[in-house]
Amino acid sequence: MTDRVYPSAKPNGTATAPNATATAANPAVATVKNQMYNPNRIPYRPTPTAYHRHNHRRCNCRRCFCMCCFWFILSILIILLLAAIAGAIFYVLYHPQRPAFSISSLKISQFNLTTTADDTTHLTAKLNLTLSTKNPNKKLIYNYNPISITALSNQVVLANGSFPEFTSSPNNITIIHSTLSMVSQVLDADSVSSLRSDLKRKAGLPVTLLIDTMVVVKMDKLKSKRVGIRVTCEGIHGPTPKGKAPAVASTSNAKCKVDLRVKILKWTF
Repeated sequence: MTDRVYPSAKPNGTATAPNATATAANPAVATVKNQMYNPNRIPYRPTPTAYHRHNHRRCNCRRCFCMCCFWFILSILIILLLAAIAGAIFYVLYHPQRPAFSISSLKISQFNLTTTADDTTHLTAKLNLTLSTKNPNKKLIYNYNPISITALSNQVVLANGSFPEFTSSPNNITIIHSTLSMVSQVLDADSVSSLRSDLKRKAGLPVTLLIDTMVVVKMDKLKSKRVGIRVTCEGIHGPTPKGKAPAVASTSNAKCKVDLRVKILKWTF
């Protein structure tokens, strides 16, 4: 028989290690390992996500809105400050005062309450009024529009009148004469009851005068817009006439109050 030859179990001295073989076969693996353990490598920083970009944009919008509100409020405060300074300068230079009104005389020449067959009551009245207005300012001129005058007694209208437009110069007094009348005005039951009760008073019929007009103020080259004023005169009492002679009302305790209907004056050049 022929003898069989078996290979030796000892490793050959020239054999290569498996890792070295893999490294030689794929050099990229060694490069990756070197990069992973490189101490000089820049650390990884993830890029911002869409959520973070949205939050950043929302913060910018909020910041812009706050800045707009801040500048708007600051502008309003500056305007108010400049207006206050201008008002103070105007007051120091001109020292403006309201016009003054006073009642000189009031005569009741006619006052009749008549009841017809249909049980309605009619009022016919005629009053002669004289009042004065004074401009106490040294540099301001008042230009008055036509004046409307109403005489009342406890909210019941007695007569109406008017006076044409006029100009009141500085430190000037203007006398106003006006005739107030009411012809056959129908009154309700409450108004009739109120008037009959007032006619029985010893002091006479209480009369209140309402004077409404518009005024333009001038000073040097400045001119204001029309400003509404209402003058309320109270403390007047007068008896009704007995016969053809007019009855003279008592005006010694009359006081007139001037109220502005527009509080803010807008000046134009």
